[in-house]
Amino acid sequence: MRMRKQAIEDAVARVRRNMDAFGGKFPHVGSGGGPYERIENEDWTNGFWPGMLWLCYEYSGDGAFADAARKVTESFRQRLEHNTVLDHHDIGFLYSLSAKAEWFVLGHEDARELALRAADKLMERWREAGGGYIQAWGPAGDEAQGGRIIIDCLLNLPLLFWAANETGEERFRQAAVRQAELTRRYLVRGDDSSYHTFIFNQENGEPIGGTTHQGYSNGSTWTRGQAWGVYGFALAYRYTGDQAYLDTSKRMALYFLRRLPEDHVAYWDFHAPVCPDTYRDSSASAIVAAGLQELLEHLPADDSDRSELWSGLTASIDSLIERYSTMGDPEAEGLLRHGSYYVRGNIAPDDFIIWGDYYYLEALMRLERGIRGYWYPPQADRGGRA
Repeated sequence: MRMRKQAIEDAVARVRRNMDAFGGKFPHVGSGGGPYERIENEDWTNGFWPGMLWLCYEYSGDGAFADAARKVTESFRQRLEHNTVLDHHDIGFLYSLSAKAEWFVLGHEDARELALRAADKLMERWREAGGGYIQAWGPAGDEAQGGRIIIDCLLNLPLLFWAANETGEERFRQAAVRQAELTRRYLVRGDDSSYHTFIFNQENGEPIGGTTHQGYSNGSTWTRGQAWGVYGFALAYRYTGDQAYLDTSKRMALYFLRRLPEDHVAYWDFHAPVCPDTYRDSSASAIVAAGLQELLEHLPADDSDRSELWSGLTASIDSLIERYSTMGDPEAEGLLRHGSYYVRGNIAPDDFIIWGDYYYLEALMRLERGIRGYWYPPQADRGGRA
């Protein structure tokens, strides 16, 4: 559709302007509807900016985007060497969209080696005691955060799956499969909704219970967490071929789509009371728009739910463009309005969100140009995008 192409062109032009505006810093979240907050390379969100640069390079062929992205890769090299705020599981978000993306697009060996070192760093989160899992936050044995897995980790697992394929070291694959299976078993509920986090006894692995950090309540369904499940399980299927992951992705997607409001863009939690002031989370719908394309690619042509999933995808992406994008506002730095970071903590509950921008752009480019992002290799042989 012409509108989607216009949305991509607008986004690429906006990213081009932002390269100079950000001045080597990283966009994080909006500042009350104004410009993006600029931060150093020290947060879990920093990978989404280079991911956007690589997408724009692949779309446009303009070397300025690649040059800017390569400079960012060097920043990530320094971050790993100095171990700057890497005591969490989001290393896959950081290095899949920076170093691994550079390897996929340009085939630079030093970028590949950096991504493999990042996979080793992520493996430091593995906790063999208690049955084996990737601890989301905090040091081993931490009383507050120990024993915790979270659904967001699904999007960090592609770094480990890729590292296993690159090196032949099964420890990466075994950890990723174990984490995916724990997530499927304990974070996905019987009605296909999801917990944000789940806690295990750190000593013996006994399951304690599901909780939330960012959702409305422990028993509610935080929409961004549900979105991570839709995309993350589809990616786990791509790497493993395990039908249970594909089925789980589909069931979570149908749960998500069937609970959307009339404009097809999610509120921040499916169980939050709805009133005129209830916050949306456009980033959750952007993630699902990207994840649905991965899911649909794997479903058989005669799957009975294909039509509903495809209709949900197109309705969501077109609504994001028409009602939530900043097209027509040349002063805006973000691509999508009305993203929610941490509503309960009143941290950017209704603003630009850099990961929302990334997934929106990835979803558009995959839909219109077949550019799929950087969660798995673009072709069977190593290095370089087909």
